[in-house]
Amino acid sequence: MKSSVSKKPPTKKVDPRKEIAFDANVLIARLREHADALEGKGKLTMRTTTLRLAKPAPALRARDIFAIRRQLHLSQPVFASLLNVPVATARSWEQGTRSPSGAALRLLELVRRSPSVIVADVAPYLVKW
Repeated sequence: MKSSVSKKPPTKKVDPRKEIAFDANVLIARLREHADALEGKGKLTMRTTTLRLAKPAPALRARDIFAIRRQLHLSQPVFASLLNVPVATARSWEQGTRSPSGAALRLLELVRRSPSVIVADVAPYLVKW
């Protein structure tokens, strides 16, 4: 007596290269959009900037944040004010009890690379910079 278990038909393997249709016109249009965006002629979108996305900001240790502030010759309250964060937040970053994330990390990275980004407006008021 034969069993009533049915066998699945063999699946046909599809070559993944055949699934993608290449259209040179689409490629050229996307390259033009990207070039226009870089020249300021068009709107930047995720579609036109995928090749130029910035890497995530690197994590900073407490001593790195302290070094940034000391390099600028700023007190914690002034540093916090320039970063637009509470003094307690800046203090906790320097003590290592909290870590900056997201936009704060990006801002700290920019300040480390180019301190004038943050202190340009207050430079006349600084004693030593």
